Amino acid sequence: MSHSTYNQLWSEAQASITDLVPLELPAEPPKPEKDRNTVYQMLATLYIKYIQILRKLESCYDQIVHPQKRRVLRQVLDGTIGRLLEVKNEMVNLEFSEFHYFDDILSDLKLTPDDIEIPVPKYYVNERKKILQQREQILGKILSKMGPSDSDKAKDVKQMSLEEAIRLIQVHERARQGRLRAKFMKEIRMEEEKDRIAQQRGAPTLDPDVAATKIQKIWKGFARRKITKRQRDEEMIFIGMTPAKEERVKKNLPQTKAANTEVIRRGKQEEHEIEYQQALVTVKEKIREVEGPDMKERMQDQIRQWFIECRDATGKFPDYPDEEDGGSAKLFKEKTPEEVEAELAAKAEEKGKKKGKKGKKSGKKKKGKKSGKKGKKGKKGGDDEEEEPGWKMMPSKFLPDISLGSNGYKDVWQNRDESVNFQQQHDVELIKEEKRVEVEDEVRIQVDELMREELNNLKMALDRDKGKKGKKGKKSGKKKKKKGKKSGKKGKKGKKEKDLTADRTLESLYEELIQQGILKQCPKIYLKDFIGDYNYLGSTLRQIDIEPQPSLSDVRQLVALYGILPLGSPFVHENMPQIKSILISGPRGVGKKMLLHAICTETGANLFDLTPENIAGKYPGKSGLAMLIHMVTKVGKLQQPSIIYIGNCEKTFVKKAPKGDKTDPKRLKKDLPKILKGFKPEDRILLVGTSTAPFEAELKPFVKSYERIIMIPRPDYASRFLLWRHLIQEYNGIITQHLDISSLTKITDGYTQGHIIDAVKYILTERRISQLSKKPLAAVEFISPLARIDPIYKEEETAFKSWYEKTPLGKKRSKLAKPADGEDGGGGKKGKGKKKGKKGKKKKK
Repeated sequence: MSHSTYNQLWSEAQASITDLVPLELPAEPPKPEKDRNTVYQMLATLYIKYIQILRKLESCYDQIVHPQKRRVLRQVLDGTIGRLLEVKNEMVNLEFSEFHYFDDILSDLKLTPDDIEIPVPKYYVNERKKILQQREQILGKILSKMGPSDSDKAKDVKQMSLEEAIRLIQVHERARQGRLRAKFMKEIRMEEEKDRIAQQRGAPTLDPDVAATKIQKIWKGFARRKITKRQRDEEMIFIGMTPAKEERVKKNLPQTKAANTEVIRRGKQEEHEIEYQQALVTVKEKIREVEGPDMKERMQDQIRQWFIECRDATGKFPDYPDEEDGGSAKLFKEKTPEEVEAELAAKAEEKGKKKGKKGKKSGKKKKGKKSGKKGKKGKKGGDDEEEEPGWKMMPSKFLPDISLGSNGYKDVWQNRDESVNFQQQHDVELIKEEKRVEVEDEVRIQVDELMREELNNLKMALDRDKGKKGKKGKKSGKKKKKKGKKSGKKGKKGKKEKDLTADRTLESLYEELIQQGILKQCPKIYLKDFIGDYNYLGSTLRQIDIEPQPSLSDVRQLVALYGILPLGSPFVHENMPQIKSILISGPRGVGKKMLLHAICTETGANLFDLTPENIAGKYPGKSGLAMLIHMVTKVGKLQQPSIIYIGNCEKTFVKKAPKGDKTDPKRLKKDLPKILKGFKPEDRILLVGTSTAPFEAELKPFVKSYERIIMIPRPDYASRFLLWRHLIQEYNGIITQHLDISSLTKITDGYTQGHIIDAVKYILTERRISQLSKKPLAAVEFISPLARIDPIYKEEETAFKSWYEKTPLGKKRSKLAKPADGEDGGGGKKGKGKKKGKKGKKKKK
């Protein structure tokens, strides 16, 4: 697409923002809303609109080449991501559910599920490309020196059961016998062919006209059938009933051309950014050389004029503003000399009052305590009377940044004529405006030093005439001493943790963690590879009090919101409600590790594997474990973002470890809360745990360690249909009319993504792929490998659901889903009444 297309997209996104910001930041605070459904509809609409804005801004930021536009876009983009996460948090607190359904709102807004797919910003990886490449090179070198590990060797050697070994021998023996029989039959056929040719030599030949007619008949029939088949295939491809053939050259596809254009535009972004950085330096130097002396003279003349005006108005020379207050910049804010003098005098009085307060510490402290208590009581009473019951939106930390970026777009770029700037390079005039301000600030600091000396000389001369002595020098000296005392106190308060590896470099720690197998190389898997369809009846089922099963698309959205979007942006991570840990749970084969690898790939994060099986026998004892945790957290903080992974994390919180388990699964139980407490908002580190049996762990400590729980269900019909189509094509299979995917999807209910992948791999071997042109795929072929795999039974599903209902969020959701008679959400009150009744009965007994 062209530059104008992305500029148009940006203007559309900004128009949506200008419509939303006044609603989000009204002049008067809105009244609390009592109706829960109204609040949910409002939040869901906001959520959808922010996703649409995010999609437009992300594509603009990824493809716009102009370096100065990208800076404004980045501010609005990060603000939109943060606001989206805040709205999601409000929805979770309102509905007590991680999953939300918008099918009714989508139909009202005339949108499709693809329109609310959360995009992963590409700048998370693209802007750190060089760092990630260097990291991969270091990882590759260290791993190549080490050679294959024992676990990798064990993986290469396939362990075979007795039945598989017997089946393999039978296959080879039958193949040997078949080859011998084929050879024998070939010899017989050759002998028969010789006899037939010998007999035909003596037979009379056909009439030439009859022979030609027969040949024409056969050829015309063959040619017509071929043309008809091709036309039918083209029609089926056109209406979307069969996929396009892979014979088409991918280079000519429009999708391929668009992808190549995007890569070229990203290359131009880097070139223009380098030119912009060079222009920042050269323009500033030119302004300093050309305009700097004039600025200096003008400022000195203005300050001298201010001296004279103040002396004429007050009869004395004024005090010069301190550097903390901005120096002489304070004088140029269109104020009269009397106003400036009054401000300085008021400041001096405040300083005098503070000194007086320090002298009367004990008396004022006691009074302050009493008055504080009274104030608190008064506030409580006032709140109960004034505040109305209902829901209120929490104040946002990102809306000010969104409005600032929006105003920057309106002031600079909305009506700017760029008809001459075909290449979309930097604008020199805008750089001059920015750098002129910087040069003025630098010149002002120099001018302030000179004019302070000049003012002191003028005061000294005036004092000589009047016979007075100036005391300003002493005051300034006292101030500096006070500053030093304050800084000293701060230094005492701030306690740093002991650095166990203070004498070691980051490179050595990094290499040791790789050698020990703690820091692992992550396979490149993207979030879009986690295939799943949308739940089209979620809100409809909730309206009739049926809790719908979340779809794989909802899971993908949650992973993007909780795992990828916060980790990729430092600004978003510092200001959003912090998420320190995530639990990804579900039956075997639903893609838990795949989602973990997708988070690492999309954010470019380090992967630290603290699975009990992986750390067994490494860093023994308490001191060894402390060293391991220290190294992981130190390297993770220095090379952000980072992910700490614990597989089968339910074993850490099991009541009793199974006998004979040498991995010591409960090793991290005590230290895990300490690790999480050490994560600050500026530390982009995330703890991710995966579990196939969370119900085996103790509930309270398990749930406390993992703040967010993402339950992955087995795939529904729509997701399985997409999976079969995608996987067959990915493994070089061809989908034809002979392959009934719909029936195959129906009979594989209960099987997970991993089971389907195993079946496709088992069938689509190299030999089977070579036979596809003669023998097309059939649905029956995939049944035999699936028959050997146990599906996910309902008992296992109910175990997951009942466990999730015991979690804090699950309990709140179940209470909300059981309203009292004639009341919305009164089930909780009813339960309390029952408890009181039981207590009363016990007392009577």
